[in-house]
Amino acid sequence: MTVYHFVGIKGAGMSSLAQVLHDMNFEVQGSDVEKFFFTQKSLEDRGIAIYPFNKDNIKPGLTIIAGNAFPDTHEEIEEANKLGLPIIRYHRFLGDFMQKYISIAVTGSHGKTSTTGLLAHVMQGAEPTSYLIGDGTGKGAENNKYFVFEACEYRRHFLSYHPDYAIMTNIDFDHPDYFSSVEDVFSAFQDMALQVKKGIIACGDDEHLQSIQARVPVMYYGFSEDNDFQARNIQTSTEGTTFDVVVRNTFFATFTIPGFGNHNVLNALSVIALCHYENIEVSIIQDQLKTFGGVKRRFSEKKIGSQILIDDYAHHPTEITATIDSAQQKYPDKEIIAVFQPHTFSRTQTFLNDFANSLSKADKVYLCDIFGSARENHGKLSITDLKEKIVNAALIHEDDTSILKQHPNSVLIFMGAGDIQKFQEAYEKVLA
Repeated sequence: MTVYHFVGIKGAGMSSLAQVLHDMNFEVQGSDVEKFFFTQKSLEDRGIAIYPFNKDNIKPGLTIIAGNAFPDTHEEIEEANKLGLPIIRYHRFLGDFMQKYISIAVTGSHGKTSTTGLLAHVMQGAEPTSYLIGDGTGKGAENNKYFVFEACEYRRHFLSYHPDYAIMTNIDFDHPDYFSSVEDVFSAFQDMALQVKKGIIACGDDEHLQSIQARVPVMYYGFSEDNDFQARNIQTSTEGTTFDVVVRNTFFATFTIPGFGNHNVLNALSVIALCHYENIEVSIIQDQLKTFGGVKRRFSEKKIGSQILIDDYAHHPTEITATIDSAQQKYPDKEIIAVFQPHTFSRTQTFLNDFANSLSKADKVYLCDIFGSARENHGKLSITDLKEKIVNAALIHEDDTSILKQHPNSVLIFMGAGDIQKFQEAYEKVLA
């Protein structure tokens, strides 16, 4: 039996796929840089071998799954070519793999990971379900009927997929290092829509998704009355959110979720719509929604003393607004403090004013230096360009986070897609 070797196994999607294959009794190993990533814990828990990058890792008999971040000139990929080993890019492998199951792609500019996690959690209550989530979580189920996976639009990688269903959460301008405009992003989603085989669940409150053309039924969900699935009578408490769902103007059921904010209602609504289409019992949907514990790095909470520390992946202005809104709903009596690390220079430059506006919703803002990516490690602007646009913002450094102690009875939201966790870890040491 072949051994799958993952080049870049700590990548979020790669880690998840390695776990799926391992759970299905395939032999799996991988390599990556010698730096800790939160995605590797699940690999280590399963006993999956992780090696430092080295061409000597590549031996006859391996099938190489190559992460999209690594070029063909990477030493391990070059060695695999020399040995004539099969080399399959992550998104190509995933595209072939899903054909064995009823596949559901979850895509959109925002909310992909949370919605994928929620959908997988709910569907597991009804049928064996395998899933691949972009937070580095994967599970392969025996005799599974469904395969739920996160499909990323970046570099149009999701065009490798021909899923049975697609949930489309929204279309927004992001990844300005690749996409030229929101129209360019829309064109990618339009191409994806034409590859779906059974049905699309799309957010009808999103002006761009209203224009999606497809060869299969498109069911819309949202708050407005012209949606097929509409959320009404939304009630929030400090415990969560309760709402009614109306299907084509007929009352369907009442649901409660432990999440906060309109974005979480929409995520749940998309899951309800998909499950309704697949004839999953309403009582199962209700029960599973109530017990969803969230996904990694999405509003992950920790209470220390009188402060609540939240780790969140928000790295786009729309996501920052949603995260701050959620914190304000859940903790109306606490001061909301944003600690933000911008991710990539091109995104910071493109959305500079939008970042300032969204962060200004917090009571106080602390800014970390811009986190460059492997593709883009410098730029023309610095963090001070953002600081100057936010009233009363301050800079913060990993080696001195004690200033955060000045905010007792507060919610500290550590936001970003880089290594913002190290700031939270540094502050926890200050509190210890």
